[in-house]
Amino acid sequence: MDPLTHALLGATAAQAALGPRLGRQAWLVGGLGGVLPDIDILIRSSTDPLLAIEYHRHFTHALAFIPLGGVLAASPWLLQQRHRPDWRPLLVAGTLGYATHGVLDACTNYGTHLLWPFSPVRVAWHWITTIGPWLTLILLVGLVFAVRRRSRGPALLALLLGLGYVGLAAWQRERALDVQARIAAARGHPVARAEMFPTVGNPVLWRSVYQSGETLYTDRLRMLGAETTLWKAGSHVDLLLEKDLSPEARADHRVRRDFARFSYFSAGWTALAGSDPTVIGDARYSLRTDAFEPIWGVRFHPGAAVPTEWVDFTASNRVPISELWREISGTAVGYRSLPSPGNAR
Repeated sequence: MDPLTHALLGATAAQAALGPRLGRQAWLVGGLGGVLPDIDILIRSSTDPLLAIEYHRHFTHALAFIPLGGVLAASPWLLQQRHRPDWRPLLVAGTLGYATHGVLDACTNYGTHLLWPFSPVRVAWHWITTIGPWLTLILLVGLVFAVRRRSRGPALLALLLGLGYVGLAAWQRERALDVQARIAAARGHPVARAEMFPTVGNPVLWRSVYQSGETLYTDRLRMLGAETTLWKAGSHVDLLLEKDLSPEARADHRVRRDFARFSYFSAGWTALAGSDPTVIGDARYSLRTDAFEPIWGVRFHPGAAVPTEWVDFTASNRVPISELWREISGTAVGYRSLPSPGNAR
């Protein structure tokens, strides 16, 4: 999630629990705890381009790291003599704020090492995107009123509303997965695996991705009432596996190692970019809706001193608000009613 939402969630949780006891110190400590796990962005290497993505949302985001994280968040206050009488509630505020971070990140589709060191699984529930303006606004309003009124009530209400929003998104995802299965069945596609990815700032529009054979199929789904659910056929692209790399790439053990690392990061959703087949992209995300153009990926240079190049098109990622609204409202071109069996071409 974006740093602002993390800070607001940590601050709101701490204010709801300890605002009457600590005053403004509660939300300040909680807010710091809410953003502190992202200190892992400092882990990077010029000789290993994948180190940053390997360790972002890693051990600092784990449930097991929360007690230490809480101490770190509270330490700026604990180091001051005047705050030491309140060391217990300060530790609780810092720990609460820190604890919100990894769980919120797990609600997104990026993946978080929530269970480290006990499991290597990147937990990703795919409910919300990393930018969620509605959730951010709910937390901001609740925190402002709670601090101004010196009351925990608005903070508690904001947390409940935020939980309701995330719960709605989770329910919408399950509905979208059912629609996805219906579309794949109508196409006659046996599904090897499937996932559903939210779009920016709403629980209505979803990006469907499923694998049939060694092909990835993507579609757009608009989820409202059962009678107003619409979908738009997307594109398909071949899944890229290690066996599909060039002989030169497979002969370089560092390339094979880095491909495995990137594939793990991408949860196995890897494919060649449509406009540049030298780039292996993360197929969970695309700059376009009608073709696969990755937001990020890797390019290999077998035999080079640093054989892996990280390719980042994030700066080109634009959210066309007008088109997004047309899709949500159901007026965008290309959307249609759900298919009947055998009719989803």
